[in-house]
Amino acid sequence: MNSTTGQSFRVRALLFDMDGTLVNSIAVVERTWSRFAKRHGLDVNRVLAACHGRRTSETVAEFAPPGVSIAEETARIDAEELADFDGIVEVPGAARLLGSLPADRWAMVTSADRNLATRRMAAAGLSLPPVTITAEDVISGKPAPDGYLAAARALGVSAAECLVFEDAPAGLRAGEAAGAKVVAVATTLGEGDLVGRHWVRNFTAVRIGVVADGLFEVGLAPISGL
Repeated sequence: MNSTTGQSFRVRALLFDMDGTLVNSIAVVERTWSRFAKRHGLDVNRVLAACHGRRTSETVAEFAPPGVSIAEETARIDAEELADFDGIVEVPGAARLLGSLPADRWAMVTSADRNLATRRMAAAGLSLPPVTITAEDVISGKPAPDGYLAAARALGVSAAECLVFEDAPAGLRAGEAAGAKVVAVATTLGEGDLVGRHWVRNFTAVRIGVVADGLFEVGLAPISGL
């Protein structure tokens, strides 16, 4: 896997996923999707491996047995997630990092809908940025690049001038497909997912400096293995 020692990026904007990246909601996500898998006699591990970073309806469509209503099952999962905020906290360093950024230089791109995104961020003590792209805002969810491309456009920059922070394989592929620079956040990712990537455990390892002409220098502190 790539070393982050001395690694830095010069970019005009930062784009963040939410669940597992800014907000630690892993326990809620796994509780909800484990119940879904058990209801339908599915392999829990397969469902959990696939659900992170994706829109609920797309994961349901992939795994629901024939005859199951995708719309009804999606609505049930959405309702369960909206009723469960137990244990949701910020990923360490997230509030400090976001507080150091001008509001017009960062965005959030999440597979959650806007209601859930607002409430999960609030539960973690974080606020939505002015540019927030949610499940309702794109035709194709991650791993399609639509969300990150939309966020870059809204900030008035190209995706190639952005640095994406993501914690799920689908999100990493979405950032790369958009043409952005990508850093993995090792909250839900296994060691195999980090091979060949720049990565951080959380945002305590990230430092922001201001460079001339509207550029940020984003530095990653050294990491020694998982």
